[in-house]
Amino acid sequence: MPEAAPPADSTPPQKATTPAEQPNPPAEQPNPSADGPNPSAAGAGTPADTADTPIATPSTTEDEEAPAEKTEPALAEAPISAGEEASADASKGASAAAGEGASVGGEGAADVPPASRGWRARHPGAGRSVTWTVTSLAALLVLFALLMPNDPDRFRPAVFLRLPVEAIFGAAVLMVLPKTLRLITAVLAGLSLGAMTVLNLLDLGFNEFLGRGFNVVLDWVLFDDARTYLEDSMGKAGAVGVVVAVIVLVIAVFALMALSVVRLANLLARQSGRATRATLVAGTVWVACSALGVQFAGVQFAARSTAGAVQNRVDRVQATLKDEAEFAKIAKKDTFAKTPPDQLVPDLRGKDVIFAFIESYGRSAIEDPIMAPGVDATLDEKTAELTEAGYAAKSGWLTSATYGGSSWLGHSTFLSGLWISNQARYRTVTAGEHLTLTGAFQRTGDWRTVGIMPGVQKSWPEGSFYGLDNVYDSRELGYKGPKFSWSTMPDQYALSAYQRLEHGKKRDKPLMSEIILTSSHQPWAPIPKTIPWDEVGDGSVYKDIQKEGKKASDVFYDSTKVKEEYGKSIQYSVTSLIDYVVKYGDKNTVLVFLGDHQPLARVSGDHANRDVPVSIVAHDKSVLDKIDDWGWTDGIKPDHTAPVWRMDSFRDRFLTAYGSTPHP
Repeated sequence: MPEAAPPADSTPPQKATTPAEQPNPPAEQPNPSADGPNPSAAGAGTPADTADTPIATPSTTEDEEAPAEKTEPALAEAPISAGEEASADASKGASAAAGEGASVGGEGAADVPPASRGWRARHPGAGRSVTWTVTSLAALLVLFALLMPNDPDRFRPAVFLRLPVEAIFGAAVLMVLPKTLRLITAVLAGLSLGAMTVLNLLDLGFNEFLGRGFNVVLDWVLFDDARTYLEDSMGKAGAVGVVVAVIVLVIAVFALMALSVVRLANLLARQSGRATRATLVAGTVWVACSALGVQFAGVQFAARSTAGAVQNRVDRVQATLKDEAEFAKIAKKDTFAKTPPDQLVPDLRGKDVIFAFIESYGRSAIEDPIMAPGVDATLDEKTAELTEAGYAAKSGWLTSATYGGSSWLGHSTFLSGLWISNQARYRTVTAGEHLTLTGAFQRTGDWRTVGIMPGVQKSWPEGSFYGLDNVYDSRELGYKGPKFSWSTMPDQYALSAYQRLEHGKKRDKPLMSEIILTSSHQPWAPIPKTIPWDEVGDGSVYKDIQKEGKKASDVFYDSTKVKEEYGKSIQYSVTSLIDYVVKYGDKNTVLVFLGDHQPLARVSGDHANRDVPVSIVAHDKSVLDKIDDWGWTDGIKPDHTAPVWRMDSFRDRFLTAYGSTPHP
């Protein structure tokens, strides 16, 4: 047995010996010879079976004692610590007990004062509890990553009660690898799971806001737009806080996933026998359940979701690259590419034509039971006002190329006659010379073409692609009032500025204008109020209105309130536009207005269509006579049964209806 640790006031311990050399307790020692050393004084004894062996006396030379000094040099200086004991045990194959938080035992452990031992040694029960808790959390985190769906509709408890084949395969691989290679593989596997988790989270966000998954090739550019949106909605400090939180979350996901897989890999190596049997059983169960199609709560029990997700992403990348090449060829073809200027829209000569987009004005605004009553009442009221002022209108439906956001994709689809459903297509078409609807008016030389873009807050080179002689962005409209969440200014002010800067001036040409109205942009709080036109001024009047409005945080996360406020924002935008036409329009005014896309799923509903209303308003009856064969509904509220066209078909239909001659 080892000697007890000396009391604090005792002399330093004598030179220790190895277990093989450890003597029996003094009480069991035979009496030494009269001239031999005192065993208790020397700190050593002679085993019973070596009693006849000569015993070293104090006269023994240094050379004779040297081998003993070389055998245990460190032990001569201090007692063996708990950490050194664990290391020694690990080298002898006892790492499993030490790794699971067992108390340090074995020879020499009693020499360590309790206060100097690790907390696991002092509290072995708590140590084991913490160890198994951390290990269990690591296993749960890995299983969550393997089973996590990327669609909000599939987030159900049953999804996380499946058996993932990737876990079985990964365990089998890690168990057979040597230590170093196992560590490297575990780290790489953890980082891969972290990447899949982050991509799945991005898919969830994109599905919620844009109705589609994250495109790993094209969508990185949207993060800058997201940051800008956060700054506009929450202020710079709030946006910085969100960005920092997101970065920390991403780093934490990668780090925790890697550490979790490494921990589980080490456990598999320590418990290789049990792990092998468990893996074989799990593999057999998975194969049987997969072959029999066993389901639990309507979900396939044998899961391979991670492998399927990886394959899906690879397929999407390949499809994106292929689509980009194919679209470049499509964009070069144009039915009206070589149409002479005098053969473009001849039936609209002399008309002031306005193409206006109302942000997020989707079909749900007219049909959803929460939003529809208010919106429909406004559309009916404004139709009556138009009729009283001598105007008429027809309306139908267009299917947008985007959903929930990315408004520029809807704008470019409508104006170019091409299906611009992603950023790659947008870059391709705007870098080319494809004729746009607005560009057709510029090509004739008979119109002055302008753009009113309150949502543009930096240089916008696409203006030349759209054929606009002059673009007024948010910095050039003279607004001195507050922002309304993301929207830089109320729609009524933007239209008032348009009247002041362009439409109200004397001109030698009619105007063709593209106007983007932004007050109906999410998060739909606060919302401006309609005021008398002569009070709009430089926008300072909106300061009190903005302060009295609701906070975005009180609206956006409440499914009912957000629908109500969205509906009110559409009512405001439509009211501003129609009031402008009634007040400032004349017999030559032609208005084409539409929504660019449906609002996000929280408002439009899960799996909502992508339809948006489109209307043509004119004072001259002959303008609407040209589209009699379209089958559209009278007024600015399209009937539920009105025709639905793809948005990219509108350009050619419009140009043809107003006399343009195709020349491919």
